[in-house]
Amino acid sequence: MHGSPAVLVALNALLVDELAARDQYFIHSRMLAEWGFEKIAARIAHEMEDETGHADALIRRILMLGGHPDMKPSTLTIGHDLPEILANDLAVEISVTAHLREVMALCERERDFVTRDILLPMLIDTEEDHAHWLSQQLNLIRLMGLPNYLQSQLV
Repeated sequence: MHGSPAVLVALNALLVDELAARDQYFIHSRMLAEWGFEKIAARIAHEMEDETGHADALIRRILMLGGHPDMKPSTLTIGHDLPEILANDLAVEISVTAHLREVMALCERERDFVTRDILLPMLIDTEEDHAHWLSQQLNLIRLMGLPNYLQSQLV
């Protein structure tokens, strides 16, 4: 089956974003674990697994539509402390959310409703789980203060 060239280009652009999100979560989870913050490191590792699943779904769809997956992630923005890590990860999720909406609208215009339906769970996950959780953590830091938040993240 051959898909719309515009949809394939858009799916590859999404794939680049998802791979970058995966890699950014990966390094951040390892940094946090190294610093001794096992609790939040585990949650960030979970986010990495979700992003891997998103990338897998995109790769499968690109291949099914006759395309070739672009496996080069976009630039990572690595944090140097926990607030910066959370803020950088949130920025990625906000960007991916906007991009998912754009690609879903393109799929509607191209009448590729199956691809749109594949993207919808990614949008929900990105917006309601990833971005929301990251926003909550940044708000907790603001409310509790960084030292108290950091203490709450110890095992």
